Amino acid sequence: MNMGPREQLTYLKRGAVEIISEEELLRKLERRTPLRVKAGFDPTAPDLHLGHTVLIQKMRQFQELGHQVIFLIGDFTGLIGDPSGKSETRKQLSRDKVLENAATYKEQIFKILDPEATVVEFNSRWMEKLGAAGLLDLSGKYTVARMLERDDFKKRYHAREAIGIHEFMYPLIQGYDSVVLEADVELGGTDQKFNLLVGRELQRENGLEPQVVCMMPLLEGTDGVQKMSKSLDNHIGIASPPEEMYGRTMSISDELMWRYCELLSGRDLGEINLEKSSVAAGSLHPMEVKKALAAEMVERFHGRDAAKSAQEYFEERHQRRSIPRDIRKSFSPPDKIWVCQLLLDLEFARSKSDARRLVAQRAVRVDGAVVNDPNFEFHRDTHRVVEVGKNRIAQVK
Repeated sequence: MNMGPREQLTYLKRGAVEIISEEELLRKLERRTPLRVKAGFDPTAPDLHLGHTVLIQKMRQFQELGHQVIFLIGDFTGLIGDPSGKSETRKQLSRDKVLENAATYKEQIFKILDPEATVVEFNSRWMEKLGAAGLLDLSGKYTVARMLERDDFKKRYHAREAIGIHEFMYPLIQGYDSVVLEADVELGGTDQKFNLLVGRELQRENGLEPQVVCMMPLLEGTDGVQKMSKSLDNHIGIASPPEEMYGRTMSISDELMWRYCELLSGRDLGEINLEKSSVAAGSLHPMEVKKALAAEMVERFHGRDAAKSAQEYFEERHQRRSIPRDIRKSFSPPDKIWVCQLLLDLEFARSKSDARRLVAQRAVRVDGAVVNDPNFEFHRDTHRVVEVGKNRIAQVK
């Protein structure tokens, strides 16, 4: 993508909440040498979701402009847990769990990023070498008073909520990552502002030009209220099955749809604004916009054929509410039955452990809704249809 420095700046500002500072970024771009652009992700859950991709899409934009992207997997910081936006101390993960999650991140990011222009780093590489003496030296860079200026720490302190000493280390280690990597730009969510600015200060102290901070908005989950999070089950996973990804995208409100279009879609903003005007005027139904968005998301992560199939499935099962006759199976359940036993009885699972695995993989639906709880009970009076994937469908007689 051939753009001049000011054109690049305009392009990179799309969707960003704040850049500190635009003047510094322009100066860096005017040098016409590839920038080192860093974004860190702690592997606290096994899968990336669309909320993560707001940052990853911005990384992709930097790549399109010829810059080098550093995808930093925080396998060391993940052991601490980022306190940003948290009202209590995070539960610390085991090293094995962090490494297991990190492996899935490494697989998933190249659905968006160009492997040739991406450096994948793990911050344990330098943090384990730093040692106790190095950590003590790093902790001396900031005072407790400075840490308590941070909004979430301040609220917890005044509410007499516990703050672990290890939590104070998190922003310092994130900032130290920027020193080691000599980052020109660091990307992060708006809740990361304190950590990102610490990186600028530590770089100055180490004789480096401070990084430009580019903050992206936090994407609300499907509930439209809370930040997208797997723990809140309001997420859309990029590794989830195409039908689930399509259906979950279709479940968002018409109002939230425009925010998803702006932050996630690769389409031109002018085109999106034109559609918004058409919907407001009544000449375009919001359902059509949402379908196009859902199809774009599925195509990005699963391909065009999967997007077409997912749309057909949604229209068949949720709009026309029909079940294909050639795969319909009738059954007469008792008043209530454990879902894993039901899957076994229907021969949709080979064993109860297999049934549990299907539930864990979010492959089981009852009346169109994904079953998350392996202890779920199917009630004959209220439930009608059970599905596993696209081809195992049974209906109560």
